[in-house]
Amino acid sequence: MSVDGVTPSPTPHRLGVHLVDGGAVVGIYAGHATGVDLCLFDNEGRETRVPLHGPTAGIWHAYVPGMFEGQHYGFRADGPWAPKKGHRYNPNKLLLDPYGRGIEGSLVPMTHANASTLLSNKDESDTAPLMPRSVLTAEPGGSWQTPHPRVPWEDTVVYELHVKGFTQQMMDVPEHLRGTYAGLAHPASIEYLTSLGVTTVELLPVHAFASEPHLDHAGLSNYWGYSTMGFFAPHAPYATADARAKGAQGVLDEFVGMVDLLHQAGLEVILDVVYNHTAEAGWGDRVLSWRGLDNAAYYRSQPNSPGHYDDTTGTGNTLDFAHPRVVQMAMDSLRYWTEEVGVDGFRFDLAATLGRTSHGFSTRHPFLVGITMDPLIGGTKLIAEPWDTGMGGWQVGNFPAPMAEWNDRFRDKMRSFWLRDTARGGRNHPTAPELATRLAGSTDLFGHTDPPLMRGPMASINFITCHDGFTMADLTAYNSKHNEANGEDNRDGTDNNRSWNHGYEGETDEVEINAFRRRSMRNLLGSLLLSAGTPMLLAGDEFGNTQQGNNNAYCQDNDISWLDWAFHPWQADLRSTVQHLIALRRENRVLRPHEFYEGHDPRLDDDLLRADSAWFTAAGEPETEEWWEDPATRVVQFMRSLSDPEAADALLIINGTREPVEVTIPADAGAPWELVWDSAWESPVGVAVETLEPGGTQVVENLTVQLYLSRPQH
Repeated sequence: MSVDGVTPSPTPHRLGVHLVDGGAVVGIYAGHATGVDLCLFDNEGRETRVPLHGPTAGIWHAYVPGMFEGQHYGFRADGPWAPKKGHRYNPNKLLLDPYGRGIEGSLVPMTHANASTLLSNKDESDTAPLMPRSVLTAEPGGSWQTPHPRVPWEDTVVYELHVKGFTQQMMDVPEHLRGTYAGLAHPASIEYLTSLGVTTVELLPVHAFASEPHLDHAGLSNYWGYSTMGFFAPHAPYATADARAKGAQGVLDEFVGMVDLLHQAGLEVILDVVYNHTAEAGWGDRVLSWRGLDNAAYYRSQPNSPGHYDDTTGTGNTLDFAHPRVVQMAMDSLRYWTEEVGVDGFRFDLAATLGRTSHGFSTRHPFLVGITMDPLIGGTKLIAEPWDTGMGGWQVGNFPAPMAEWNDRFRDKMRSFWLRDTARGGRNHPTAPELATRLAGSTDLFGHTDPPLMRGPMASINFITCHDGFTMADLTAYNSKHNEANGEDNRDGTDNNRSWNHGYEGETDEVEINAFRRRSMRNLLGSLLLSAGTPMLLAGDEFGNTQQGNNNAYCQDNDISWLDWAFHPWQADLRSTVQHLIALRRENRVLRPHEFYEGHDPRLDDDLLRADSAWFTAAGEPETEEWWEDPATRVVQFMRSLSDPEAADALLIINGTREPVEVTIPADAGAPWELVWDSAWESPVGVAVETLEPGGTQVVENLTVQLYLSRPQH
């Protein structure tokens, strides 16, 4: 049914549906459509259609009296059915609002009976019975009061977690709150995070998402959430039952409350956002929103072939960031989550896609320029996953300041040095230069700016593991992936794990193997937290959480992915180690430099006692080119200092060999060195402090990291 007499709007309003006095203003982009209806639903599911005015610059719009908070709605768009030209209009498809702040109801899983209805075929079947609804919500602005923590980059320790999986089995959280936004904000969760010492939680996708049809058929579900159904609505299943009973507004209010409580504890909140593709998947798959509104505008097509997608994401579709309206949608979404919800930053999934033009990736892409220069968004923490699956997709180091980037070179080098190369008995090419470069902040990747070195080492998000791949414990327990539970005959997931099972595949009771594995975990964690750059921990790695060898647990919403909080004693010791390392980093500025090292030589500067960075052999001698290029070099000493005479100096000693090594501390006139951490320690608790004078010797155990601090003498 249609409603006549809708008040015309002389100019388009902002996109989306927004409450105003007496009703709502509506704006939606469908540039190639010949007509768009707003579809209103009552409590019994009856539909009323309201024709919109337009198009004005491609926008269909109206003021609609009588709309209210909690109103369920959607859209239908009519226009050409011309698949070869990229147009797939079908008014029988109910469409979600791309700007909708709330989504209620579930997408009915595809079956043989409804597949042709949800799919993008030109048919007469109405999809309304199969679709969730967009919901009109009140703006949340002003409901949160705590200022943003605004942790400086050099103080930042990122902790990547899954909202559900973090608390689903946390016994100190009440059962009705586990796995929810409120559960993450519960005092038990917050106490754990703050006592660990992390500063910033990075949440796996919380935008509303849907499972892929093949997972529905297999009885699985999308657990990670990289299948977006709405870029403005929080994922409702992560809210408590009480919040969901209140509708979309209740879900939004719970999310905003979570952010506020984390802020009260001094914790920043970063969202992992997926603007590169949507849940509509490939060309012949379902129609949920963008494909039905303006397929040719929203999605990237192959050159000279608008009927075929150019898929640079590996998901079947790619949003076209060469189109201004796609850029606008992403920018508006970022502003909404920042200004009205209050989050502190964003990690951009497959971010190379967001910088693609018709000629390939561009550092000066309008979207990248927009987010870095925007007075609101540019003041948040912006992190790129700097690659995608398309040609020329690896773009590490090429994103503009002030963006930071995931550093996969750091991940791969540390895994290789401590695991794969050790298992193989070394390499026949030099590995020390690459190790040193990663420990010192990856200047080779992030230093080539104009002017040079502008970004600093904090632009490098250093990580050993993330949600995608093995956990830290599994890196040390499996040589190969074990993804059989995913139902793809173990074909999915990467084979480039650079892992080492230490002599036995999987869990074992062998005491020596388990001790060796724990040493390797401590080496990896120490390398991560004591390197220059911004460290990122995967939730659970601090206590050796396992996924039983699954390195692609995207569809495992169960014990495989949920954190197991029933600690063994060794897991508590490992957590104490991580806690200790983070505290050392926090308390000593020398361990978290915000500028790249320049190698100032004290022999050339009378005001310096020690260089800002210097490398030494096991014998305490300064580095030489021959030493660097020797494949046998696996013992290095890395000395760091600051120009501040009140700050401590640091000495990191790495023995990457399988034998104990006698190491001579570099001789100078500086203060004595205190051993503050040794990866040979099962736990740092209760260990007596050892002191060495410059020029002294120390036997360093095999495959070990040691950290010494030289504190000012008064």
